[in-house]
Amino acid sequence: MNPLLKRLQPYPFQRLRALLADVTPASGKSPINLQIGEPKHPTPQVLCDALVGALGGLASYPPTLGAPALRQACAGWLQRRYGVAADPEREILPVNGSREALFAFVQAMIDPSGPQTPVVISPNPFYQIYEGAALLAGAEPWYVNATSDNGFQPDWSTVPEDVWQRAQVVFVCSPGNPTGAVMTLDDWRALFALSDRYGFIIASDECYSEIHFGQPPLGGLQAARKLGRDFSRLVMFTSLSKRSNAPGLRSGFVAGDAGLLEAFLLYRTYHGSAMSPTIQTASIAAWNDETHVEANRAAYQAKFDAVVPILAGCLDARHPDAAFYLWLAVPGGDDLAFTRRLFAEENVTVLPGSFLARDAHGVNPGRGYVRIALVAPLAECVEAAERIRQLVNH
Repeated sequence: MNPLLKRLQPYPFQRLRALLADVTPASGKSPINLQIGEPKHPTPQVLCDALVGALGGLASYPPTLGAPALRQACAGWLQRRYGVAADPEREILPVNGSREALFAFVQAMIDPSGPQTPVVISPNPFYQIYEGAALLAGAEPWYVNATSDNGFQPDWSTVPEDVWQRAQVVFVCSPGNPTGAVMTLDDWRALFALSDRYGFIIASDECYSEIHFGQPPLGGLQAARKLGRDFSRLVMFTSLSKRSNAPGLRSGFVAGDAGLLEAFLLYRTYHGSAMSPTIQTASIAAWNDETHVEANRAAYQAKFDAVVPILAGCLDARHPDAAFYLWLAVPGGDDLAFTRRLFAEENVTVLPGSFLARDAHGVNPGRGYVRIALVAPLAECVEAAERIRQLVNH
C-alpha cells in the first residue's frame, strides 16, 4: 500500500460528524444544514434537456481531449466572461470537475527527483484537496496564513527564501473558500513576479467565480492579459458545479499554459478521466447559456441581503466579495464549542473554521470562525440566521 496515504488528514466533514456525534439537538426544531458547500438550487432545464437528448453518447468511448465543440464552448465562455482569447486546441482541457483536476494536476506537475523535497504552497484556510494532492505527490505542503489583518489574502512575504526555492506549485483560490475574498490585480502582479523569480506553477482555483454581487471577480488568465503577460506557468480551474447548480455532473475545464496542459493531457490519458460524450453535450449547453447563471446569482444575492442584516447586530456579518459563504468570527473565539452549542440548542449545522485550516506559524487562522454555506432555500437561511442570533443573544 502507498505509505503516503497515512499522511492524509481526516476530511472536515468527517471531523464534524465526530464533533457532533454525542450531541442531541433540541426537539421541536427542524434541522438546517449549512455546513457543506453543495448547491441546492435546481439544475437548469437547458442543461437537463441537453443531457437527456444526448443519452446516445453513452455508447461511445470519449477522447480524453474532449470534443472540439466542448472546447470551443469553453473558449467562447472565457472570451465573453473575461475578454480572454484561449486556443481551444492547446490551451483548454475539459475535466471531470475542478476537484478531480486540482488533485490530478499536482500529480502530473510535481518533480520529486531533486535533492530536496518539493513544496506545494497553499493558502490557509484552504480546500483540503490542495493538501492531499501535495502529500500524495510526495511534496511538502506549506501554508500561508490568510487572516483579517491582510484582507484574508495570503501574505507571500511570510514565505522564507528556502521554501520559495523548493516551491513547484502554488495554489490560489479566488473567490476564496471559505472567506469569499477576491484577488486584486496588484495581488496577481505580486504573485506573477514571484513565479517569474522562482519558476513555480500557479494553480488558480476559480470555481466560485460566477457567484458575486455585481462585481465579477478578476480571473487569473484575465489578470495575466491585463498585465501584458502570456499564460506561462499559469493554469486556471473552473467548474459547472456552483455556476450551474450541477455538482453531480462533474464537469469543468482547465485553461492556461499550453505546455503544461500538453503534459497534463498525457497524464490524463493514462489516468482514465475522459468526460462522457453525454456529459459533454450537457456541458456545452451550460457554458453557452448565461440566463440560468444570472438567476442563480440573484438567488444568492437575495439570501445574503436577507441574512446579513439579521446577523450584523450580533456578529461581524457582512457580504463577502463573492462565493456563497459567510465567514463569521464567533463570540468567545471557540469555534468548536459554538458549533456544538448551535447544533444542540438550535439544530443548525455549520462548519468550524479550524477544520478548514492547519496550525501554521504559531496559529490556526480558522480558529474562532465558522463557515456558513448559504445553499439552503431562502426561508431556511433566514430561519437559521434568526436561530443563530437567538443563540448569540441568549
